Amino acid sequence: MSAVQRMRICIVTGTRAECGLLEPVMRAVQERDDLRMQVVVAGAHLLPPAFTRREIERRFPVDEAVYMQAPDRTGRGADSVALGRGVSGFAEVFGRLDPDWVVVLGDRIEAFAAAAAASVGGIGVAHIHAGDRAEGVADEAMRHAISKLAHLHLAATAESAARLEKMGESPETIRIVGSPAIDGLRDIAPIDDEAFDALGRPEVVLLLHPCGRPDDQERTTAERVLRALEGRRVLALHPNHDPGRDGVLRAIDAAGAERRATVEAHLPRARFVALLKRIGASGGALVGNSSAGLIEAAALRCPVVDIGPRQGGRERPGHVVHTDDDAPEAVARAVREALGRDLAALGHPYGDGRAGERIAAALAEAGKVRDNPARLRKRCMY
Repeated sequence: MSAVQRMRICIVTGTRAECGLLEPVMRAVQERDDLRMQVVVAGAHLLPPAFTRREIERRFPVDEAVYMQAPDRTGRGADSVALGRGVSGFAEVFGRLDPDWVVVLGDRIEAFAAAAAASVGGIGVAHIHAGDRAEGVADEAMRHAISKLAHLHLAATAESAARLEKMGESPETIRIVGSPAIDGLRDIAPIDDEAFDALGRPEVVLLLHPCGRPDDQERTTAERVLRALEGRRVLALHPNHDPGRDGVLRAIDAAGAERRATVEAHLPRARFVALLKRIGASGGALVGNSSAGLIEAAALRCPVVDIGPRQGGRERPGHVVHTDDDAPEAVARAVREALGRDLAALGHPYGDGRAGERIAAALAEAGKVRDNPARLRKRCMY
């Protein structure tokens, strides 16, 4: 099939974590003769200190960038401003790239901005991890809003697919593909001794994101969790760029300065997965509130303590111990319980590691949605 005939698939990525999930999809699109990939980076990829756009460019060609957040502005009001900037920026970018499909993942403002610009602009929207539940900051509302904008729903689990039908989405537009977070995990070896030593030989990896509260409240929660982990070797990773980030960051950096934790701003996905494999095999745990704890860690049989409301409503396999209470004694008790669980027979609902190829196939099968005006017009099915 000639390049002229190939459908243009525009994949949008806004954060380091979501890009790791998108990579199997990007590779699967690249491998098909009937699809041509476009990549647009946005949001947190363009922010200091990590500037994770550079990691993407080492693996894939980047076609465009959409600047949304300002490095020195945080909070929900700042996110609203960034969202508006994103809708306008994506509209201009899509005008230049002229994609047949825009592919977004999850529930963040970058995905919502891209979906809004594409859907209103008459471009097909495909939504990965559609139908999930996870409270986050405004995540639950944005995820389901994206579903109402989307024309192809790529659900990770049967439960999420059923939820989409209950929302009035047509069963013909829903595919259960699994989570691309599971793809390729088997190919990554546990982190080696030298790299493990460089990270402080951690017993616990702390990945605690803000929940949208004021900085002082987020700092208090992070300090309590760190207190609960005293006496263990802790590797603390920087949080994402949600409102409240500065509070979590101050607590983590203080622990690093006092040598109560080793602190890393960012680990590339392959290194993070390799670390979780070693942590899980050596009697350690992942502590915090990241979706990686409920999805990737399930496949890796790594014990997890999930704290607070951020992942509220998400499916939790048996490796997860949840606590709403962030008091040090409650978190310490949850860590002990997680470390004591037998995960030998652990299963999970997130598929078999072939989500990327299923998503690429679903896009190819769907064809050019702009050639079918009836598909572009959304209709609630009840």
